[in-house]
Amino acid sequence: MAKPMPLDGGSYYVWQYLPSMAAAIIFFILFLATTSYHFWKIFKTRVKFTLPFAIGGIFEIIGFGARIDSHNHTDKVIPYSIQSTFILLGPALFAASVYMVLARIIQSVHGEKDSIVPVKWLTKIFVTCDVVTFLMQASAAGMMVSSGMASIGKGVVITGLALQVVSFGLFIATAYISLVRMRARPTIEVLEGCVPWKQHLKSLFAISTLILIRSIFRVIEYAMGDDGYPLKHEWTLYIFDSVPMFFSMVIFGIWYPSALKAFLERQVSSNGVTIQMK
Repeated sequence: MAKPMPLDGGSYYVWQYLPSMAAAIIFFILFLATTSYHFWKIFKTRVKFTLPFAIGGIFEIIGFGARIDSHNHTDKVIPYSIQSTFILLGPALFAASVYMVLARIIQSVHGEKDSIVPVKWLTKIFVTCDVVTFLMQASAAGMMVSSGMASIGKGVVITGLALQVVSFGLFIATAYISLVRMRARPTIEVLEGCVPWKQHLKSLFAISTLILIRSIFRVIEYAMGDDGYPLKHEWTLYIFDSVPMFFSMVIFGIWYPSALKAFLERQVSSNGVTIQMK
């Protein structure tokens, strides 16, 4: 029977429990199915700003594939490092698409005046924050599998995740204020309801909340360290990370923002300008 083993025959354990193969297989299949659907939607609708979201799904697939392998190789650093890194980083790519969708929702209803952040800077600011936190977490991935650098790596990851929480909190506040203002001072597009902006905004709130919950959990997980409850009990990862991220993919797939691209292209075309809205 498999059991956690020290790294390469030494005394350092990277796993505090034996990872469940069954759970990893289930989520590998779930993310494979949802990611395949997202790539099909991208191919069908040519909506390029959702590509980071689909790539985030690939990260989850790779992560859980490595987690399956880790069940029988708890003494090997490569499968542990791969699953840890890719499952950790996938949601940052989900966030990148979410940030880009908000700007397009606001533009589609001509609600630029209602945004507390200028729309031309909205995507740039939040995606830049997302890239910074992504790189911070990615750079720390290698450190966490070394007994001598593990504490430094976890510190960098915690900082990156904390910044991600702050960034997402500000993003949710920005989206909510925009919603309140658009309802208080509706444009013609808002009144006519020709753009499904409400359902897309609600899906963004739902996805953002799920990612925020997951990021807060991850901060707590790493802050508590190897002796903390989360890193010693596998169920916490699935309940507070994997399940929320799976439902994020489902929600984004159901309320896919392709209608925003189509409406923006019609707006541009009606103004006599030819621009490809990616």
